[in-house]
Amino acid sequence: MAIELNKDIRAEAIASIERYFRENMDEPIGNIAAGALLGFFVEEIGPAIYNKGVADAQERLQMRVMELDIEVHEEEFQYWRKLERKGKGRK
Repeated sequence: MAIELNKDIRAEAIASIERYFRENMDEPIGNIAAGALLGFFVEEIGPAIYNKGVADAQERLQMRVMELDIEVHEEEFQYWRKLERKGKGRK
């Protein structure tokens, strides 16, 4: 599955790359070069980050599913036990 950024996110990311180069590098980077660099990182490194996010989400979901039986468990065959507790002094 290819990772694609929408137009607004892509523009913001390119602007961020340009700013990073202005503030941290000896040479500024142009808009086209920043876009190419972004494309490289999205294609080359993006899948590793995406897969880590998916794995983290799966782990959290599995933990929640494992807790599901505790949260929604109901004891079975409780009618007579409840009745006996209520009427302990009765007969």
